[in-house]
Amino acid sequence: MITPEDVGAVVHLDLRTGAAELGTAPALRAAAARQLGRAGLPEPDHPLFLVVDTPAGLTGHQQQYELLTAYRAVGEIRILVLLVGSAPGSSTDEDETFPPDRRLVRPAALRAPGTGLLWAGDLRSARTALEQPAPDAPEALAVLVDVLSVPDVFLRVLDDVGSLPDAVAAPGVRLLEQDLPPEVRDRAWRDALTRFAGEDAELAPDLPVAAWSAADLPEPLRGLVTGLGGHDQRHREPGGVADDAYRACADVLDGAEDSLAGMRALPGLLRGSYREALEADVAQARQALGDYRDLVGTALHSGGSGTAPSAAETAARLAALGLRVPSAEGVGERIGEGLREFAGKLLGRGLALRAVAQRFTGLAGRVEPVPGSALLPKLADLPDVRTGSRGGTPVSASGTRGGPLPSPVAGLPAAAAAGLLGALWQGLFTALALAVPLVFLGTALFGASRLRGARHPVRWAMGPRIAAAAGAVAGIVVAYAAGPPLWLSAAGLLAGLGAAVETARRLWRTAADSWAAGQGTAALRRALEGLDALLAEAVREHWAAEERMYCADAARSVAGMLRATAAAADAEAVPESERPADAGVSGTEPPAADDDWLSSPSALEADAFAAADDVDSDWASVYAWDDAPSGDEPAGPDEEKTSAPPADVQEGPAAGVPRWLDRESGEGGPELVATLARDLTDAALVAMEPYWGAVERGQAGALAVRRTEERVRDLLSTAHRHLRRNGVLAPPPFAAGHRTRATSANLLGTDPHRVAELVGADADRRTVVQLSSPEQGTLLSRDPAAAVWIRFAPDAVRDEVEKTWRTSGSAQPHEALWTSSGRYAGLIRLTPLRMGVVDTVRPRQSPGADPVDAHERRDGDRR
Repeated sequence: MITPEDVGAVVHLDLRTGAAELGTAPALRAAAARQLGRAGLPEPDHPLFLVVDTPAGLTGHQQQYELLTAYRAVGEIRILVLLVGSAPGSSTDEDETFPPDRRLVRPAALRAPGTGLLWAGDLRSARTALEQPAPDAPEALAVLVDVLSVPDVFLRVLDDVGSLPDAVAAPGVRLLEQDLPPEVRDRAWRDALTRFAGEDAELAPDLPVAAWSAADLPEPLRGLVTGLGGHDQRHREPGGVADDAYRACADVLDGAEDSLAGMRALPGLLRGSYREALEADVAQARQALGDYRDLVGTALHSGGSGTAPSAAETAARLAALGLRVPSAEGVGERIGEGLREFAGKLLGRGLALRAVAQRFTGLAGRVEPVPGSALLPKLADLPDVRTGSRGGTPVSASGTRGGPLPSPVAGLPAAAAAGLLGALWQGLFTALALAVPLVFLGTALFGASRLRGARHPVRWAMGPRIAAAAGAVAGIVVAYAAGPPLWLSAAGLLAGLGAAVETARRLWRTAADSWAAGQGTAALRRALEGLDALLAEAVREHWAAEERMYCADAARSVAGMLRATAAAADAEAVPESERPADAGVSGTEPPAADDDWLSSPSALEADAFAAADDVDSDWASVYAWDDAPSGDEPAGPDEEKTSAPPADVQEGPAAGVPRWLDRESGEGGPELVATLARDLTDAALVAMEPYWGAVERGQAGALAVRRTEERVRDLLSTAHRHLRRNGVLAPPPFAAGHRTRATSANLLGTDPHRVAELVGADADRRTVVQLSSPEQGTLLSRDPAAAVWIRFAPDAVRDEVEKTWRTSGSAQPHEALWTSSGRYAGLIRLTPLRMGVVDTVRPRQSPGADPVDAHERRDGDRR
């Protein structure tokens, strides 16, 4: 069984006027190829042909039908012939004096499996009995052919017709068409293209780096950006040159910090050896730090050429310095896959092409390795303790002038209280009141000796000395006034001395810290850590350098491809009236008008068929035929009919709409543009599929970008043709399957309840209009049960329609056909003909002879 997935489109042939041009197999195949090619479709394995003809043309075009049934294809060929008009012997004269020929004569070729005939004797397009439309009713035929050209409907009708006697039926229809006016659809299409492409100024230049973190990246790229291979790993080989230089400096600084800790205690105030040891350690640390700085400079200059060296060369140079570049094994295996996943993630979030391109440009900047020479300015910014400069600006050798000394008023309350407690004496013991002031005097003298060279070495102890002396005087006054016992005076002295020693210790520690800061131990430690961090950064920049360079180049190529795709979308968004005369929609030559049935727009775009008598301007006139009964004489060059509507046809009044067709023209829903933009995103992702293979192979150059741009242009044109042909409700063939499409109300602004009422099990079948003339009606079967009913609606509204059925309690027809088209819904009734009405003839001539109408050959073989 042929499924809709096995076919691409229905090929339309009109034998009423163009039969002579289809008299050979190559001509027939060329006509089919033109239609399929303009629709962007390949040759199908199971071709479907919809042939429009007259009953008289059945035998007059035997050669063409034999060619159709013998059409070379891989699979099965299916042919549905739509006959319009009365039987060959019927008369249209009101004074008809002879009975109509009741037979429908067909050639034997049309009895082959997979063929069927629909006979619409009268298309009945009149809305009222007073209207007298032309017999051919081109406006009605245009809609009927449009519906039968939907592959799902074509196959269902053909299968059901094949189940009837003689595989012939007379159709009755009731249709509903929901679509957008051409101007609304075209405006939404242009808006979607603009949103899809984006603007160059949509993001600030620095936003691609700041707007997303490494967590947004797929795993293969996240490791390259964050340098996971270099983090949490030692960059210095234990026992290597770099590690020995670092350890030498760190050990000396550790000794200096030990000496400083001893100097800050009271023993450091009393003995000068701690200061001497500290000064010696600081001098040695400066020398060791200078040596380590030289080693870091050497490591940075190892890539002095300005380009990333090979991995082997880098490893050899850094290994000589005792540095280790972490292994990058397996890092570059999934870079192309990661770039593809990142692009799909960003596009899936609805970002415009140019916005995604900016993020890929930012990614390239973040992942690209930095040569060692590029890190030299950072080295220059670190202070050089030997030359006393930082970045060319002179500084002190220690990198700092020291911290602030203790304030002259620091410890005044404690010193005064200690002096008071230690001076509660009288008489001969009054001399003991000097003990506490002597403690502060000794602290100042020893401190000045230990901190020689410091700013104002004694000023910091002046305040406590004065406060202690004043407290002592106050204590003596209190003692003579109160006369405390000796034990209380002794206790006060001990308390005062303890408070004085603690206050002196605190003052000395603060003063020693201030002096030590001037010696630069902390600055030297910071300089060492800064140099080591810079060295670690240099080693990390050499990690996976080749893979990261490849990733950066590939990311820039992706950004260029995305910008080229955005430019293609911008070109597609230009209205046709503003495009250069020699430019087609997709950069190719625009399709010709003849035989362009597959890309013809909705019937809503017709001028309401209001000018049916103007056959030169009304596109529906392509379905009209001359009064010649069989089309034996081909139309001349000036009389050639076309089946492609002009692009600028506007929707007009509904005066010529057939009465079995209801039209609902929406003005567009709130999600129309967003849905079309997501369709374009899906098209771009499909077009980029081969490009990612080129990225993985390292061949994402200009040729790959150009080919991707061409594929994008083709798919954009396909999306536009699909929109014009099938409407916005039906997803295009390249739409992602996981996407949930918006409802008809959100896309068209129409009500799906009308579709539910029309195709529901409880639908009023009396609304179906039989497309048969009164004289043809006598040839139809009188058995109501013999008719076959087809309910169909777009699959895009299936959920809405079934929900409406459940809500209203209506019975759900299980045989409903859900079609790929998003425009038509309705009922089709196939009524068989009475027995004996259809005759099948086989002419006596050889297949190569000119065909002769069978109704003119009474001596033909009949069966």
